[in-house]
Amino acid sequence: MTNKRWTNKQLLDLATKYFTEKAIDSPRLCAEILLSHQLKKTRIELYLDYDQPLRKEEIEGFRTLVRRRVKREPLQYITGHQGFWSLDLMVNPAVLIPRPETEILVEEALKIRQSGLLSNDRTTMILDVGTGSGAIAIALAKEIEGARIWASDISPEALQLARENARRYNLGERIRFCEGDLFEPFSDNSVAFDMIISNPPYIATEEFGSLEPEIRCHEPKAALDGSKGGMRYIQRLIRESVPYLQGGGWLLIEMDPHQTERALNLIDSERCFDYKERVVDYRKSYRMVKAQKKHG
Repeated sequence: MTNKRWTNKQLLDLATKYFTEKAIDSPRLCAEILLSHQLKKTRIELYLDYDQPLRKEEIEGFRTLVRRRVKREPLQYITGHQGFWSLDLMVNPAVLIPRPETEILVEEALKIRQSGLLSNDRTTMILDVGTGSGAIAIALAKEIEGARIWASDISPEALQLARENARRYNLGERIRFCEGDLFEPFSDNSVAFDMIISNPPYIATEEFGSLEPEIRCHEPKAALDGSKGGMRYIQRLIRESVPYLQGGGWLLIEMDPHQTERALNLIDSERCFDYKERVVDYRKSYRMVKAQKKHG
């Protein structure tokens, strides 16, 4: 790859062919993203400079990126970025890569607030449990002016990255980041929330080995593995959230579609919620459950 003068077009064509042979998803797109990242150009700029020859160090850098992708390292970890809710978030192997379906949690939180289902006579208090990259907390801080937002995670490395992401959008002062397991940072009951939102680990342990290598071998297992059946953290969130919700407050949890019915039954068993509902994602599959705590 380094013994001739290679152009953008030639490198893209070669990498696309190589990715296709290695069964990498979306081979052309993958090649474009990696070359854009290496050259610090947009994908459109690659095509505007289609016949531009590259320097030796640029070719070697691109070659390294291609090798990483063929080893099934996710594109997002290679480039260090992932889009979420019009945000450009930094990501690394300490955090789960934000997925488009998780935006449903943000959408539903905004619907609840805009529908007047929260008290309007005080500041909206929101907790994002297991914040990871900070995606949900930052999106809500951006959308709800004046809201007080907390974001917790058991991983100090994840919290460090989440803080950096918040600072990039000048939201570092709007979000309070707390380290601990689920509600551990709030065990003194000094605060009660209008909304508790979470994308917890919900992959069943017995299914973990069948995940794609990009997920199984590279994303943090602690952010994915929900123990046998995948319900460990969902069950804990439903049971343990009650003391931390205001009367009339809402609990929103992302989960696998086949877990939603069990979650509704768990909500009923707590006898603390007035209302519950399953919500579909963009693929028309049940992706989350929301429930409202009884008033008073």
